[in-house]
Amino acid sequence: MRILYKIIAGAQWHEAAALGVFNGSAVDLKDGFIHLSTAQQMRETAARHFAGQDGLVLVGFREADLPNLKWEPSRGGDLFPHVHGPIATALACSLDPLPLVNGMHRFPAAAA
Repeated sequence: MRILYKIIAGAQWHEAAALGVFNGSAVDLKDGFIHLSTAQQMRETAARHFAGQDGLVLVGFREADLPNLKWEPSRGGDLFPHVHGPIATALACSLDPLPLVNGMHRFPAAAA
């Protein structure tokens, strides 16, 4: 079963978890869907959109559990997973810190 990932500020995820629902980050709300990445895409996503940001977490979701999931073209025509609507935080199957080490995000081994 494939795991899809959301990179987000830890504080924002913890606020969403307290409410039981994640409605999206500011970028997600602007774009009208929640941006996710596959394991193969998440490192480039971090480098492009979260470079130098500390205090991030990597939240994993089972693909089959996500309502309103659509695969849509993005950079270079690559298909990215987007969720059109909120996600219940209880659907998260993993939550890992995404620390900066020498200016680069260190991903958990389990997310490879």
